[in-house]
Formats: sequence, structure tokens, C-alpha cells
Amino acid sequence: MPYRSTDTTRQKKDHKRTAMMQAAVRVFAEKGYHEATVRDVVSAADVAIGTFYFYFPDKETLFIHLYEETADFLVRTLQQAIANRATLVQQLQAGIQAYVNIALFEPAVVQLLLIGGVGAARSLQQKRADFREALVALWQAPLQIALEKGQIAPQNIRRTAEALVGAFDEVVLNLLGAPAPEVEAAIAVKEMAQFALRAVAYKG
Repeated sequence: MPYRSTDTTRQKKDHKRTAMMQAAVRVFAEKGYHEATVRDVVSAADVAIGTFYFYFPDKETLFIHLYEETADFLVRTLQQAIANRATLVQQLQAGIQAYVNIALFEPAVVQLLLIGGVGAARSLQQKRADFREALVALWQAPLQIALEKGQIAPQNIRRTAEALVGAFDEVVLNLLGAPAPEVEAAIAVKEMAQFALRAVAYKG
């Protein structure tokens, strides 16, 4: 009869994997891809080094998997926030607020995606490109609708979305470096939304 792991065994394995992934996000965010080591990850997760190699063959594989998961999490969170709003003003405010919330409560996620992967393995380049494209598409869609409704000035929606993504990233990174980011967060969200509306020449 073939061996089958029990539910308890599977839960323990899932717990160790989750702990290792959460620790890896923090380690890569703090040290960057090149400086971080497998030993740093297992030490932060409080697991044996053998546990790491049970799930991943090397640091690169872990990082790419981690990058994909965190990128998907961020994009889906912003998409859900925008999808529940009817107007461009509401969509901007909700999407930006969701981004800032992630930065405040899960800063390592933002740092990993925007900084931690810079200059990492070549195999990550396409993943980074896909992530950036997803963010651009996320803002391009509501801008296109607003353009068709005559709510914003005629413009290259693609370029506008690219510019907004870059601007939001810069503000969020600077916010994380502020002495009291939670205090500045509400003002930052309002200012970013106002900036975006001015940038697209909103007529509403």
C-alpha cells in the first residue's frame, strides 16, 4: 500500500513552507537578492536548512517563486479595490489607498517588488516585466473608459498609465522611508489622487 501523508503531516509541512516564505520576503527586502543567503532565510524562519532544500533547489528558484506570489497579491488587491468603484476619481482613490495600505502593513512586500529584485537573476527579468505590465494595464483600463466618455483630455493612455505607475511607486517608497509613514499616509493618498487627476486633465 503506498504511503500517504496524514492531514497533520501536511499541515506541518504547509506551516513550515509558509513560515519560510514569509521570512524570505523580509530577508530579500532588507538585504536584496545578492546579499541574502539561504542560511539567512532558514535562520529567520527558524527551520532547518534541509527544510529549505526540501521545497526549493536554490535561492534563485525561491526568489522567483516569491516574486511571482507577491506581485500577484499586490496586483489582485489593487484590481479588487478599483473594480468596486464607479468613477475614475473613486478608482484612483481606492487603488492608491490599497497600495498605501499594503506598504504600511506589509512593507517588505513593496520593498521586495520595487527594490529587492533589482539586478537579481536573469530569469527574473521577464517576471519583473510582467509585473510592471500588469500595473500599467490596471490603470490603463479605467483611463481608457474615462477617455471614451470625454472625462479626460485626449492623450496616449498607455504612456499616461506608465507615468502614473512610476509616480505612485516613487511616492510609496519615499513614504516607507518617512519617520512616521502612517501619519503621512492619508495626505499622501489624497495628493497622489489629485496629482493623477491633474495629469490626465480630468474634466469631471
